[in-house]
Amino acid sequence: MKPGIVAVLDIGDTKVVCFIAVIDHTGALRITGIGHQVARGMRGGLITDIGEVESSIVAAVHAAEQMAGETIENVMVSLSGSGVTSRNISVELEVAGSSVTERDMVDLIQEGSASVTTDKLVMVHGIPVSYFLDDSRGIKDPRGLFGKRLGAELHLVLAPSALLKNLSHCIARCHLNVTKYIVSSYASGLACLEPDEMELGVTVIDLGGGVTSISVFVGGKLLYVDSVPMGGIHVTSDIAKGLSTTLQHAERIKTLQGSAIAANGDGQIMIEVPQLGEDETHESHLVPRAMLGNIIRPRMEEILEAVRSRLDAGVMEKIAGRRVVLTGGAAQLLGVRELAGQVLGKQVRIGRPREVAGLAEAVAGPAFSTAIGMLQFVDRKMIETDVLEHVAEVRRETTRFQRLVGWFKENF
Repeated sequence: MKPGIVAVLDIGDTKVVCFIAVIDHTGALRITGIGHQVARGMRGGLITDIGEVESSIVAAVHAAEQMAGETIENVMVSLSGSGVTSRNISVELEVAGSSVTERDMVDLIQEGSASVTTDKLVMVHGIPVSYFLDDSRGIKDPRGLFGKRLGAELHLVLAPSALLKNLSHCIARCHLNVTKYIVSSYASGLACLEPDEMELGVTVIDLGGGVTSISVFVGGKLLYVDSVPMGGIHVTSDIAKGLSTTLQHAERIKTLQGSAIAANGDGQIMIEVPQLGEDETHESHLVPRAMLGNIIRPRMEEILEAVRSRLDAGVMEKIAGRRVVLTGGAAQLLGVRELAGQVLGKQVRIGRPREVAGLAEAVAGPAFSTAIGMLQFVDRKMIETDVLEHVAEVRRETTRFQRLVGWFKENF
């Protein structure tokens, strides 16, 4: 990697996180700035109030800039929410009997992008799963090999163009430029998975605030992306309704007392629940902890069963193997690992991000996997980055030309 500064921005339903990192002359990456802020104006990965989202972003970025002593202009941004999908396609091109170059590999991804990009969908990631050259298949890196026809199996991740336009517009209002969008479940996998897991097959379930993101890795590659429009805030909302308390108190009760699995004695242990609409002078209502568990478990089961249905529908349940890694803020809920094992019928572990130089302990947990994973993405040399940067530059040049033509029409 070239020496310099890189910044990542994770915009979720419950929090906005900004990390600033420095890349030194050896290519080593070290975090120098950290900022996180309660998110407002987001729901299900979509903007519902652009002013509130803007305020949350500005606050998180400002905190990171203050800590790093730097002012940033460019950021990589996480992407989640409904409409983010993926598909696998095959593409081929003639190489005229000469040796394969990196330009040929980039051309393959561009051809794949052109075949799926529409007015409504834009390619976010183009990942070569495997290559074939003439009759030889299963090639991992064809560069330098000779043949007449080069082909590739590509995994393409697509996002609604309207979603990208709205996010880009909001971030531009914060005086920042988006250099790259990275799907949150992809980033979380890069942060939490071991190389052997990615090779043998694993499903990553990122239990976020408003969205649960799914990604499947096999053979060291991302092969599937999907999401479920439910997450930790839905559990909090159920608690608030069920116990007649505020969302703030419900979140605190969930964090300190909640569990997705019943334990012996829950019926005898009483917990205090401040009642909605009553001031602090009134005594808190007492309820058995078993009642809290009876609210949490059905919602968590619903989320996990929806994940299982998506995997079955995408024919990924068998391909992904028997490993599941849970990450995200809601993965820290007591008992969620055991419940996931029961619902999914697989081996489950909690995924925590690998250590990055300069990472504070307070932001090293599963809730920050996506932001850390985006830095891991920077740490990898990926051909998809080259082609997407090229496509983005072509679009920028086209937009500049269109604006110039429009200006001449208006003034001459």
